[in-house]
Amino acid sequence: MLIRNIRYACRRYSQAVTFRTAESSPAEHNSNHVGLFYTINKDLCKQLYGHGGLPKSYMKQSKTFAETVIMVRQPALDIIACMKASDLEKPVTKYVLYGEEGTGRSMTIAHLLHYAFEEGYLIIHVPWVSDWLRRVQRHKEMSNSLTREGMVDVPLDAAAWLLHFKTQNQHLLKSPELKISKEYVWSKREKTEAGAPLSELIELGISRVKYACDVVDAIVHEVKHLSNTGKFKTFVAVDGYNGFFNSLTRLKTPTKKKVAPEEVTLTTSILELTKGDWKNGVIVLSADMIANPDEQNKQIFPMNLLYRKGFNHLDPFVPVKVDRYSEREFITCANYYRDRLWLRGPPEIEAELKLTSAFNPYKFMEQCAPL
Repeated sequence: MLIRNIRYACRRYSQAVTFRTAESSPAEHNSNHVGLFYTINKDLCKQLYGHGGLPKSYMKQSKTFAETVIMVRQPALDIIACMKASDLEKPVTKYVLYGEEGTGRSMTIAHLLHYAFEEGYLIIHVPWVSDWLRRVQRHKEMSNSLTREGMVDVPLDAAAWLLHFKTQNQHLLKSPELKISKEYVWSKREKTEAGAPLSELIELGISRVKYACDVVDAIVHEVKHLSNTGKFKTFVAVDGYNGFFNSLTRLKTPTKKKVAPEEVTLTTSILELTKGDWKNGVIVLSADMIANPDEQNKQIFPMNLLYRKGFNHLDPFVPVKVDRYSEREFITCANYYRDRLWLRGPPEIEAELKLTSAFNPYKFMEQCAPL
């Protein structure tokens, strides 16, 4: 009876402010939806984010709430508006998300991935660059590249990414338009003929892991070619992109020599993709202090996090700041947490949480958990 009364009281309080929108299509989101949550279909969520794309803490919370919701925020709406107005016949437009830790850059990318999926973009998504370069155990899966002298492969990471690419684009990979433009020879007995489906190339990389890194490089070449010929439009999203410009990775050769990011084949593939020498596409990247954990640089701006090398590689690009919650967004989030019984207690507690969280979305989520 007590739990029922608490639930009733929380729901009655939450009804004072609307925190949901029934509009589930990102293409239809506008300024009237800012600060409101929309729900993503479970199957679509698995397809888009099943192999990465949502922060681990948010995935855990979504499992607790038994639903996946994304708040409509202004940075995502701004980029969507630009994408709608862009001339895709011009060189790709690049957007770099930046801001304080925990303000929602990864969630903004997740929102944009949903939009790109609905609009028929071919998606190339790297959920978190540091997973390739900075996990301590990854050096056990490293091997010297057979095709690029002085470079190293991380084949299991490459194969996992190919599976992610295949899952996100499974509806498009059935198209007869997605054919490779040239022959790829892998060994004396193995090759992929020109004109073969792109899916055949992907399956080779997944099943023959030692070729996975070279397959990723081939995918990048083919996607740029398909986009330039107008067969498909492409959406590229890379979270923690500045991780490619660290001084060193945590990968080590058998002789204990540390490997630089530019010596990893996957790095060169993604850097090739983020050049401005192709069209019919959009590139969204994030710059994140966590991607440079060993550096002393504590600035949040792209120039500081990308360093001069990364900045020059991307230039020109459009910087987009992802800020803390506004007053309206904070109230909306508080009411959603109350609806989910994630936040309880009198309304006055929210004034204290505003102060202690400083309107930071991640800090607010963490502080509500034990309440």
